[in-house]
Amino acid sequence: MSTPASNSAGPPPRVDTAERPFVLIWELTQACDLACEHCRADARPDRHPDELSTKEAKRLLDQTREFGENQLVVFSGGDPLKRDDVVDLVEYGTDVGLSVTMTPSGTASLTPDAVRELADAGLRRMAVSIDGATADDHDDFRGEPGSFDETLRAACAARDAGLPLQINTTVCRQTVSDLPKIADLVADLGAVLWSVFFLVPVGRGAALTPISPDRAERVMEWLVDTDWPFGVKTTEAPHYRRVAVQQTERPPDRQMGITAGDGFAFVSHVGEVYPSGFLPLSAGNVRDRSVVDVYRDSELFESLREKDSLRGKCGACSFRNVCGGSRSRAYAYTGDPLESDPLCSFVPEGYDGPLPWTDAE
Repeated sequence: MSTPASNSAGPPPRVDTAERPFVLIWELTQACDLACEHCRADARPDRHPDELSTKEAKRLLDQTREFGENQLVVFSGGDPLKRDDVVDLVEYGTDVGLSVTMTPSGTASLTPDAVRELADAGLRRMAVSIDGATADDHDDFRGEPGSFDETLRAACAARDAGLPLQINTTVCRQTVSDLPKIADLVADLGAVLWSVFFLVPVGRGAALTPISPDRAERVMEWLVDTDWPFGVKTTEAPHYRRVAVQQTERPPDRQMGITAGDGFAFVSHVGEVYPSGFLPLSAGNVRDRSVVDVYRDSELFESLREKDSLRGKCGACSFRNVCGGSRSRAYAYTGDPLESDPLCSFVPEGYDGPLPWTDAE
């Protein structure tokens, strides 16, 4: 088995996003035993018959290595542990020079032995999801009794295995009031990073209610103002960086300007290449074309990297190169990934065009 060279995960902070993504997410499978209310993948119990085979998966990892040394790859799902070759794929990715991390589901399959096996194979970091501060709240959100306890057990197993832990939390009307208590739990678990996902209404998540732009602004101000014992990043809320610039006069150190298609790419379980798992527009399939070529040269990805092509108030915003807005949320609400992000409450000076506010509370 391979062993990781260090506890770090991912490439150096400075990445030329025209040449390589900061992170590539690979959805190994849609299969999962949970029925989470917000599931982007619309997961189901059984694996899809057209999933990438082990041979095709290794070819994808070989292609991904062409982006450069220590390219960050996240094995996602569904539940990656539903694939019986997942440990082999972690080891293979590590051996070819990738930095492999994983977001498994909090189910009975995520045993301490499974966590240890993944760590021994070279996994650099494990991320688990906590969407409620109590078992009742989390399990209700995840649609599976016992998920909270399984997740905490896996988090402790990661710590025991010396595997850095990341906690992911979805922010929507159902979860937002729990965020302070969830943050306390993140600290208690010794996590190195809290990744705060602001809801994009795709998949089963379309049935949930997002928070309002003003509430989102207050959450981001709280995230910036608090002296956390762990790192914090937002997903599908790049205006967090605008808030950080306004309040601290300097941006966060990492992921400066990273948005769907610009520093970020997603490969589905059947090989489709999307700018993000929350932006389901395919630019090609890895069975037909290298993921490197799709990322660097496809019309869709190139357009998403051109911040001056943004429309509405995102296009008029002086922070567009720092932030850029959620291209996934813009697409979910308007059908146009270059439109304004409806979760951002900031209005650029002198802008008098339409305001794409959501209808949330």
